Amino acid sequence: MSTPPLPDVPSPEVVEIERALTRITYLSTRARRHDRLMALAGVPLDRAAVALLRQIADSEPLRPGELAARLGVEASHVTRTVQQLEKSGYVTRVPDPDDRRAQRIELTEAGGQAIAKVREAGVRGMQMALSGWTPEELRQLATLFHRMVDDFLAHAADEEPEPRSAPAGKA
Repeated sequence: MSTPPLPDVPSPEVVEIERALTRITYLSTRARRHDRLMALAGVPLDRAAVALLRQIADSEPLRPGELAARLGVEASHVTRTVQQLEKSGYVTRVPDPDDRRAQRIELTEAGGQAIAKVREAGVRGMQMALSGWTPEELRQLATLFHRMVDDFLAHAADEEPEPRSAPAGKA
């Protein structure tokens, strides 16, 4: 599927959306904010561990390579983070039912509790920040955010190179 050409000049609305997303991304990835969130949650996790736990919590157990692809990071980063999370008791390795030689990463009960605390602290902070918004404004924002993410994901899928087929005799 080919991507339509971009207009010569982006609309002012798109420019403002990009600026707002850049600001929110900066604010949400600041180390100080992360440290405050972890203190509120009572969970001593770094940003990479939180991202990994969120991904695992939102899916079935996955192989480390699949986790890396979903997070857009190198497999070695996932391997190191999984090892740290295993030592802390937040994840465990389970056999892959499709290939017993491979392993998938699964949340433990402690991992599920930890990510629930992180999410609860994040929601509380967001609730405070958006306390001046009406329920209708919040519904509209949620709807539009989900639509935007879906469109971004669809666009990203269009940009992905077609998977190469395996040579004959190899699977």
